Amino acid sequence: MEEIINDLLAYDGLKVYQRPDMFNFSLDSLMLGYFARIDFKTKKIIDLCTGNAPVAMYLTLRTDASIDAVEIQKDVYDLADKSIKLNNLAGQIKLYLNDLKGISQVVGKECYDLVTCNPPYFKLNQDSNLNANEYKTIARHEVNTTLEDVLNESKKLLKNRGYLTMVHRPDRLAEILRLLKDYNLNPKTIRFIYPKKDSNANSVIIEAQKNSKEGLKVLEPIIVHENNQYSKIVSDIFNYRKGML
Repeated sequence: MEEIINDLLAYDGLKVYQRPDMFNFSLDSLMLGYFARIDFKTKKIIDLCTGNAPVAMYLTLRTDASIDAVEIQKDVYDLADKSIKLNNLAGQIKLYLNDLKGISQVVGKECYDLVTCNPPYFKLNQDSNLNANEYKTIARHEVNTTLEDVLNESKKLLKNRGYLTMVHRPDRLAEILRLLKDYNLNPKTIRFIYPKKDSNANSVIIEAQKNSKEGLKVLEPIIVHENNQYSKIVSDIFNYRKGML
């Protein structure tokens, strides 16, 4: 299948290898990279379900921290590997061809300040509307990885008081909040994403902290389109350059 090189953002900067038959990165990935909590204490990050590595590459614009990235599908991993090398980021991003289940036994336990994840959104059951394309099915449905797998492994990977930032679907928010507590990952902030001001939210960014005190804040929502164009915050995300935040 033909491989295509696209711009990751809205200017001539980071490039990403993609294939038409695979699940390509979306605005959710860029928002995850933009809103994930990073400060001077953030030295080590791991991105689960990395795909062709859009989140990991976006994070290099915000930090010099070491970034590990985990992908289970070999062909998708190969695209990520090419993208990382094309952008000369192999010195900062280390890519793993692994199931995320048990990845803490490979990379180390309790050694990450931040875990990011854009996981499969949909549960797998007898009523699931599966795509005939295996790549897209695995990316969208919990075939190889469930929400609980992500949270279980995140707990093992994170240092005490480390953060998990994840993007998911609002219709699973109650389940997400319940499971976070089960794994001692206290939800700290949620931020809903709306396609338009008068629409329902179609994504939510959840931030949780390991072994922290309770206290959840609902942050200002993100509106993607205003007046038939991208909103200012979304434009800022697409045009983000190193050192801007």
